[in-house]
Amino acid sequence: MTGTLTYLRCFWRDEVGTVLVELAVVLGIFVLMIFGLIDFGRLGFSYVLSEKATETAVRMAVVRPAICPNVPQVVRRTLLGTLNLGVRNGTRCSDAGGVCRAPAPVSCDGSAGQPDVAAIWAQIAPLLPVNAGPENLRFTYSYDAALNRVGAAYAPVVTVEIVDLTYQFISPLGAFVALAGGTADESLAADFTFSSMSASLPSEDLR
Repeated sequence: MTGTLTYLRCFWRDEVGTVLVELAVVLGIFVLMIFGLIDFGRLGFSYVLSEKATETAVRMAVVRPAICPNVPQVVRRTLLGTLNLGVRNGTRCSDAGGVCRAPAPVSCDGSAGQPDVAAIWAQIAPLLPVNAGPENLRFTYSYDAALNRVGAAYAPVVTVEIVDLTYQFISPLGAFVALAGGTADESLAADFTFSSMSASLPSEDLR
């Protein structure tokens, strides 16, 4: 019994190999931090590229036919505009208040089956995360009186928005993103959802 106690005391006081244990702990934390920095760097890079993709998409959308259905083709007169014989076709809607009928904004999501959406997506896909798709694009056509004229072709402001875009972390540090709104999965990675980003430009000619 005494020999056993002596052996245990010696074993408890023996410091051989403690450096390796400390190295393993510190090295593990160091590697985790390095991969975490790389991961968050990729996150920032992806966000900047997504903003560029939005700007590219809207520049392409403004010179193409309306992607959403039910976008008016012509600026119609209101009843007041019809009765006001002094307002001729071609008069800017902002110069004669109340004579132009203001269409409601029209929005729709992108679809790979639409040729124009497919063409836009082909240009911006390399800039977005691999799990993104045309359905992450949302197009909106809204009225601006300063851009339209009585009886002329409708010229809306075109807005392209990227919605529900997610970024997947590859390091375990990504699991902490779940605390800020991400969703952690079984692999301790996390999907971080970007806030919606959009860009707008006046259309050139939807015909």
